[in-house]
Amino acid sequence: MKQLRKSSLWSLVLFSILFAVISSPPVLAQDARYVIIDQDAVGPAGTDMNSMLVFLQSPHVNVLGITVLTGDGWRDEEVAHTLRLLELIGRTDIPVMAGAITPLVRTQQWTNAWEQIYGKVVYQGAWSSFRPKHGPFDVPKLQEGNPTTKVSDEDAAHFLIRMVHKYPHQVTIYAAGPMTNVAQAISLEPHFAELAAELVIMGGSLNPHTDDKEYIDSPRHEFNLWFDPEASTIVFHAHWPKITVTPVDVSIETHLTKEMLDELKKSSSPSGQYIARYTRRPGDYLWDELAAAAWLDPSLITRERYVYFDVSVDKGISYGDTIVWTDDDKPGLDLQKAHVQMDVDWPKFQKMFLQLMSSPTPGAKNPQLELSQSH
Repeated sequence: MKQLRKSSLWSLVLFSILFAVISSPPVLAQDARYVIIDQDAVGPAGTDMNSMLVFLQSPHVNVLGITVLTGDGWRDEEVAHTLRLLELIGRTDIPVMAGAITPLVRTQQWTNAWEQIYGKVVYQGAWSSFRPKHGPFDVPKLQEGNPTTKVSDEDAAHFLIRMVHKYPHQVTIYAAGPMTNVAQAISLEPHFAELAAELVIMGGSLNPHTDDKEYIDSPRHEFNLWFDPEASTIVFHAHWPKITVTPVDVSIETHLTKEMLDELKKSSSPSGQYIARYTRRPGDYLWDELAAAAWLDPSLITRERYVYFDVSVDKGISYGDTIVWTDDDKPGLDLQKAHVQMDVDWPKFQKMFLQLMSSPTPGAKNPQLELSQSH
């Protein structure tokens, strides 16, 4: 009888353990999708930094690392903003790698000469006149505080290559700045694209319906692909299993509104507080945030085009412009088709973004952002 009671007790214990395993939430590292964030990272807040938070706030994403390059700003200042963001939200376990400091071919001096023939380019990222003037390797005092953590010794291109070899066909490359880092990885490892799971890009422009002066007369111009056209065309000619593009057309359907910022101010989440505190002005497009969120939930996109995609490297007036073809007019080139997002369910995206940013950061340890709302 005693043996029977003992056996019953062990059965109950084993059943309890089994039930706990089955009913417990999945472990992030075992269940998550792998992504590398390749980004120009002007900050604090703004679309570059906020898009990183979309991934970092999701319990279903394993961010393997963040690779940074010159684009919206100079690389080394962007690296500092990225390191500081990770400190503020408590994710300093994620490595940050420095990448390209300049485009492969385009230079600022050559671009200035080009403008004398073909006209002014409204936005030039790190080269824009409104950017703070300092050298490409200088890091000024940051508004959010300078980081104490350090950038990795490994460069961006080699990190990208190492990760797709470590996790073949599992890693999404999220590229939301110029394409230089990804092009360098392809040049060093010809099978890089094939070893990735997919490529997700914020970039390009087809025919946006807007009065925005940057696009109304130049509908095929978009900064990320324009800044380094040679890198862009290398990337689009590589053999990716899948390419998804978030262009200007769909991005301008979104805005970080004052109402959204007011909602985030109420949050006790470091990520929500970070956006609310450091956003420079409400109303900006959610360029990169949408590209990240639509990868997490493709149902946000209500219409897309599936077309051949490339970037002009003709040094004339079209240099850096987006080019697309259908099966009917495609040239005899080895081109990749891309899923190009054209419309978004804005209320659904808005709700998702606010929920993500108001939630605790998965895996956070000792976040340094002071959550006092007295700012």
